[in-house]
Amino acid sequence: MWAGLVAAEQRPNILFIAVDDLRPELGCYGSPIAQSPNLDALADDGLLFHRAYCQQAICRPSRASLMTGARPDTTGLYHNYVALRDLQPQIVTLPQHLIQHGYETAYCGKIFHRGDTDDAQSWSRTAVRKVPGLPRPNGPYALPKNNQLKASNLKAMIAKYGDQAKRGLAQGPAYENADVPDHAYNDGYNTQMAIATMKEMAMDPKKPFFLAMGFHRPHLNWTAPSKYWDLYDPKQIPMSAQPIGPTAGAAMGLHASFELRTRYGIPKHGDLPKPLARTLKHAYLACVSYVDAQIGLLIDALEQQGLRENTIIIVWGDHGWHLGDMGIWGKATNYEIATRVPLLIWTPNMKTRGKGTDALVELVDIYPTLCQLSGVPCPQHVEGKSFVPLLNDPDQTWKQAAYSQYPNPALREWAANPLSDAMRETWFGPLISDVEQRIIKQQGSSWDRELFEKHLMGYTMRTDRYRLVLWLDHRDRDSEALYAELYDHETDPLETTNIAAEHPALVTKLSHQLRAQWKQAGDKVGSAAGVQ
Repeated sequence: MWAGLVAAEQRPNILFIAVDDLRPELGCYGSPIAQSPNLDALADDGLLFHRAYCQQAICRPSRASLMTGARPDTTGLYHNYVALRDLQPQIVTLPQHLIQHGYETAYCGKIFHRGDTDDAQSWSRTAVRKVPGLPRPNGPYALPKNNQLKASNLKAMIAKYGDQAKRGLAQGPAYENADVPDHAYNDGYNTQMAIATMKEMAMDPKKPFFLAMGFHRPHLNWTAPSKYWDLYDPKQIPMSAQPIGPTAGAAMGLHASFELRTRYGIPKHGDLPKPLARTLKHAYLACVSYVDAQIGLLIDALEQQGLRENTIIIVWGDHGWHLGDMGIWGKATNYEIATRVPLLIWTPNMKTRGKGTDALVELVDIYPTLCQLSGVPCPQHVEGKSFVPLLNDPDQTWKQAAYSQYPNPALREWAANPLSDAMRETWFGPLISDVEQRIIKQQGSSWDRELFEKHLMGYTMRTDRYRLVLWLDHRDRDSEALYAELYDHETDPLETTNIAAEHPALVTKLSHQLRAQWKQAGDKVGSAAGVQ
């Protein structure tokens, strides 16, 4: 283990691997079906976190939080259509901080969210952009007919709704099974670019590198070469054991699977047919195995370059994903299935290998952890806690809780931004109306459209035993909760029944704990603006 501050040439390299929309659907996490041999091998020689949580279950806020070490309430970033630097022009990101301490940094694929790559400040060099002998993918799909279908759908929607249509109102198929090589899709091609970049960066052994590789799959659309589909027998794929939402759960806690329903061929209302649901899970699993294979190639390249013994490897998912769980498809909830993420780490000098830890950790903890492992000071604005001690003693007492948040999923678009006019006018109109009526029925006199659409925030705390969700007016977090949810993971790990009404004293106790944590974070950093 690296300890204390060290000279740049003595610092370890870091291979930083992000996987979009990956829930812990891996062999090493106990999945009975997932084929993930490379990540399983990494877990067998490193440390696997059984209870790691994102800070918001949507791409841009989650990644901004991880990359800055600051929670969404600190960054102010809650949806996919606002840039981090517009809100926090001075905050120092993890790779930016490493540059200041002698690192070379580069990325391939998706690390920050699309349009928020922070090229000018977070990256010291441009990654290799072209791989000789390999043609670039021609579009999001390998089959021309599907690229054409997406383009024609988008053209029609833009003609009707203008720029609003560019925010995902028109899509191609949700999945594709094509007999093509790995590099025919972006993740495979980007992996080869990352390997070429790694070779370039390794040419200066006196300068440690931070190489970030971000995989798009298993984010929709679920496109993967046929050989990964062939790893699974559809008849053997288990479907969700929880096809309905929680009893007495918040009516605003679940959405109408908007993100999936934009895809061509997906029903715009009602439940998915069972054969389609099975195909979709098959597609998701194929993408998991496809990404696992690319991660194997990256690690093999690291070893072939003689870099493994001086490189930290960390793999994380930005949030979970409902695959029919609670009756929905997508991320964007405050429940366990959306907030829990896979997290694995391997270091050359860790004392404990091949174990898992039940310690509660958060993605916001990665920034201080990598600072400590690389021997650089941690910026004062960082709100996470380094989990380096767990690498030597994974069973020690750790955090009391992990915290996440999400603005009203039921009355937001799939990117967590407020509902647009176009969303209301399309086939989503009936879905939005249905959800709204359920909220009105449950909330009664508390209902206010302005509040519920624009200002309602679900704050959730996961302790060793419980998950608490408080639905608060974000403008006044000290106000009384509009609704509370409490789930006992000792007796109800799938969060099927909200028991808050039966345990008011426990809700009050846990609510004090949740509110105190947010206040402590605010007192510690204030606004992140101006942090250096």
